[in-house]
Amino acid sequence: MIKLGVNIDHVATIRQARGGIEPEPIQAAAIAEQHGADQITIHLREDRRHIQDRDLIILRETIQTKLNLEMALTDEMIEIAKDVKPDIVTLVPEKREELTTEGGLNLLPEYKDKIKELKDAGIEVSVFIEPDLDIIRTAKEIGADAVEIHTGKYANLKDDEEIQIELERIYDAAVLVEQLEMRVVAGHG
Repeated sequence: MIKLGVNIDHVATIRQARGGIEPEPIQAAAIAEQHGADQITIHLREDRRHIQDRDLIILRETIQTKLNLEMALTDEMIEIAKDVKPDIVTLVPEKREELTTEGGLNLLPEYKDKIKELKDAGIEVSVFIEPDLDIIRTAKEIGADAVEIHTGKYANLKDDEEIQIELERIYDAAVLVEQLEMRVVAGHG
């Protein structure tokens, strides 16, 4: 069954750019839920460029659907996640110079212990990766519960043949994720 997750980061981006208290990401989340969103997604960046710690805390207390926290795999973020307990953590790469997440996470074997730490806290762990079959197999090996397939390349292509090739890569990736008994998510496209 297809479910809709709504990312409210850019509402917070506008608030931060204006230096005020509006627009309020908490209100945006409530509106999204009222109109059928199955999940609210936020990215608490290390530089706190848009979503702030208070947003995460208030959202955890107020939303009625699932809360998905996108974050870098750092000790600070792991502690925040364990404290706030979002329903889902999606591990994403994070570069200070990028405007938005531009590509999938490079999965490393040493992530296994940190993923286990989050799972032991009762948090589902997803990894944001490219539609690459080897990387998907690594996601399973290190204990991910879900895979979010990066669809950005597909969304930005113009040539029909290239679009079809990328769509097939995404499809094949989704099939493998399901075969490996992980949840499939697609996004950033």
